[in-house]
Order: sequence, then structure tokens, then C-alpha cells
Amino acid sequence: MSLLPLEGPAGPLPAPAPAPLPIGVPAPAPVGSRLGLSRLTRRLLTLLPLLLIGIWAALDWRALYDGTSRLASADPGWLLVGLFYTCLGWISASVVRQGALPERLPTGLLVASQFAAGAANHVLPASLGAHAVTLRFLQGQGIPLPRATASLALYALVRPIAKTLVLIGFLVALPGLLGLGDLVPDRRMLFLPLVAVALGLGGTLLLLTLVRPLRRPAVTFVRTALTDARRLHTMPSRVLALWGGAAAAPLLQASVIHAVGASLGVTLSWAQVAFAYLAASSAVGSVPAPGGIGPVDAAMVFTLAVYGVPVALGTATLIGYRVLTVWLPLLPGVLCMSALVHRKAL
Repeated sequence: MSLLPLEGPAGPLPAPAPAPLPIGVPAPAPVGSRLGLSRLTRRLLTLLPLLLIGIWAALDWRALYDGTSRLASADPGWLLVGLFYTCLGWISASVVRQGALPERLPTGLLVASQFAAGAANHVLPASLGAHAVTLRFLQGQGIPLPRATASLALYALVRPIAKTLVLIGFLVALPGLLGLGDLVPDRRMLFLPLVAVALGLGGTLLLLTLVRPLRRPAVTFVRTALTDARRLHTMPSRVLALWGGAAAAPLLQASVIHAVGASLGVTLSWAQVAFAYLAASSAVGSVPAPGGIGPVDAAMVFTLAVYGVPVALGTATLIGYRVLTVWLPLLPGVLCMSALVHRKAL
């Protein structure tokens, strides 16, 4: 017989063993840390444009100083006219952006985004900065990525076509007033745009042939772009905004140059300055420089010299034009970009 007690006080039950975590599955990050990382990322994106413009100002401070000193002796009335045309240029870009989409975009935010895109356009070449800002804005407005990308492509395609049509219109309407002379390029130079287009199309087709994963996105993009283009051209308001705004954009930029030149004593007519800008930007506008700075300026100084403007005066005119269209609105544009990022509109 056992001497152990059969009954007694019940002891505590042993604690169950913790269930092991599945191998290879990390524990979820706390919600607070994710919110902190998102807030930190937004603050960094807000400060990044200021950092970029600070670096650019340090690298190109002499151009800013020379241009400002030259404009100090210019006629302030004409400079205000040039600033007015500069502001109209942002509105023109907003009109073209709206014309490239069937959906109605908020007017105030659209103009603010294009003001910010103008600042980004002078940091990255080939309008990449402006397109990146606009793409983020369109996505923030609920536009799907394929359709937003298609609208950017339509915008980029319509602007050079409209500029070429305006240039042809000048040649047809004012052949005697323009005094073409040496501005007419050599026949061999006319093949350069055709060669550039052929190389671009050939390179794209070769890339799609060699890289198979790119074919489906490319086909989807082309289908979306063609569908939206057909739909937009059945809406008269969008056609007027798209093509009218694209045709007005180079004329407004030429008007800024004419106003700055008039403030410094250039006696050329508006039609001559406009044609000189159209010819210069069409000739070297495809060179991937930030905001077209450099190639377009050099070509513009040459075209003004053909019309008899001294090189020093033409250079001062282009420096003043860049101060009005680039440096003066750059800091407000960057601050506007930071504000849009802070409001989650970009």
C-alpha cells in the first residue's frame, strides 16, 4: 500500500510553452516606427529641392552675379513686362497639361504644380524634372500611372509640333520682314532632325526586341496613349487647350526675350526676336541640357548677331532672360514644391 496522500491542495498548472514563430517570417514592424519613417522621408523630400538649388547656385554663381549686375542698368518698365510674360508661361504650361487629359484638374493646384515643375525643369536635363513633378501631381489626383504617362508623352509630342507649325507660319506670313539671310540653314543641316528621329525610333525598336519584359508595358502604353489622344480630339475644349497652349508657349518665351532686349536697348521688332527664338530653339532644342540652358542661349546669341545685335548686347539679353525665367522664380518655385510635398499633393 502506498503512503502518499490521495487528496490534497491543487498546485498551480504549468504555463503553456510559447508557440514558435514560423521560420523566415519577420515580426511586423511597429506602427509608430512606420509613421516615423514616412514622416522623415517626407521631410527629406521637402528639403531636397532646397539642397539642389543651393548646390546649383554655388556652381553657377558668376552667371547669376553678371546677369543681375547687367539688369541693374536696364529699363524697369520693360523688365516688368518680361516678368508678366514669364508668369503667363506657367499658365500656358498648365493649359497644355489640362488639354492632355480628359479629366478636370483643380486649377489652383495645377498652376502651382507647373510653377514647381518649372523649378525642377532647370535642375534635370530634357525636362525630366518637370515631367517627374507633373507625374507625381497627376497620380496624387487619382490619375492611373499608364494614363498619366500617356498624357506626358502627348504633351512632349505636341509642343515641338506646335512650335514647328508656328515657325512655318512666320516663314509664310512674314518672309520679307524677317530678313532671313544667314538664318536659313544649309540643306545638309535639314537632314539632322530626320537622322535623330530615325536613330530614336531604331533604338526603341531594338530595345523592345532585345528586352522581352518591356514589350507588354510598351504595348499597353501605346494603346493607352492612342485611346486618350482620340478621345481628347473629340473634345473641342481640350483641343483648343492642348494645341493653343502649345503654340502660345514659345511665343511667350520669345516675348520675354524681346522685353529684356528692349530694356537693354535692342531695337529689333517682336517678330524678328520671335523668329530668332523659334529658329534657335528648333535647331538645338533637342540637346539634353537643364532647361535648355547653354545650347539654346548660344544659338540665340548667334541669331541675334545675324540681325545686327552686338554679341555683348545679345549675351546680356540672354543672361537677363535667364535671370527672369530661371533665377528669379527658382527659389519661390522650390518653396512651392516643398509646400506641395508637405501637403501630399506631390
